[in-house]
Amino acid sequence: MAAKVDETKCVGCEACTGACPVEAISMVDGKAHVDDGKCIDCGACVGECPAEAISQ
Repeated sequence: MAAKVDETKCVGCEACTGACPVEAISMVDGKAHVDDGKCIDCGACVGECPAEAISQ
């Protein structure tokens, strides 16, 4: 299962984009967006999000 972003919590800091080893996260309208097809569910982004907006 791919990581999920709570857009109400996302502050658009882009910390998750740098943490993702497969470049599955992009910014859309200032919020993180996870590409379900690319995400390998490694959890790297979860630990990097200072707003705790990403979950597995």
